[in-house]
Amino acid sequence: MPQKKISLRIDGELVNAVEGQTILDATRASGKSIPTLCFLEGLSPVGACRLCMVEVSGIDRLFPACTTPAQDGMAVATTSARLSRYRRMTIELLLVERNHVCAVCVANGHCELQTMAYNMGITSVRFAYNFPRLPVDLTHPRFVLDHNRCILCTRCVRTCAEIEGAHVWEMISRGIHARIVPDLNQKWGDARTCTNCGKCVQACPTGALAEKGKAMEEMVRSTTAITSLAHRRGAAV
Repeated sequence: MPQKKISLRIDGELVNAVEGQTILDATRASGKSIPTLCFLEGLSPVGACRLCMVEVSGIDRLFPACTTPAQDGMAVATTSARLSRYRRMTIELLLVERNHVCAVCVANGHCELQTMAYNMGITSVRFAYNFPRLPVDLTHPRFVLDHNRCILCTRCVRTCAEIEGAHVWEMISRGIHARIVPDLNQKWGDARTCTNCGKCVQACPTGALAEKGKAMEEMVRSTTAITSLAHRRGAAV
C-alpha cells in the first residue's frame, strides 16, 4: 500500500513528505540539515543527544526532530536564536561532563563532537569541568574503550544489537554516573558475546571506542558502512 503524502513547512518552506517520516527525515530530504550526534541513519532513533531539537508552531516546548513524526500542516523551525543557544549549551555540557582533550585524542580531526563544537564557534565553555576519573578498558585484543571520551549516544549499543545482533553493549547507572558496558559490566576482553567485528568502533562519534595502535588523529571511521548494512538488511526483509 502506497504511503500517504503529507506537506509541512520547514523554516517557512513548503516541504512534501510521507506519513511515517520524522521531522529529521523530512528536513534532510528537503536538503536542509539539523545537527545530530546520537542519530545514525539505519539505526533506530532514540533522541539521546538532544541536538536536533526544533520548534513547532503553536507549541512552546521543543521537540527532538529524530523521533517526532512529521504531520500534515505542521510548521517547524530548525534555526532560531533560541535553538542556537540551546544547542550551544548542549555541546558545552557534553564537553565538561567528561575529559574531551582533543590534542591527545586518537579521534582528533575525525570527531563529530569536535566538529560540532567548531561549527558552532565554541572555543570555551561557561561551565565548570567535572574531570571525572574514568577507566580505560584495554582488555580487548583489538580495541580500546575509553569512558573519558564517551558521550553516551548509544550508537555502539544500537549498532551491536540491530546490525550485528550480538547485544554486547548496554548502559548502566544514571545521570553523570552512566556508562556504556559490555556483557553485564564485564571487561570487554571477557565479553563472550563479542564477535570482534568492530562495527561499534565504526559507529562511535568520538574517541571512546578506537582501534589499538592508533595514535593521535589516526582513528578514522566509516559510518556509511553501518548505514549501508542497515539498508541492505532492510531491503532483504
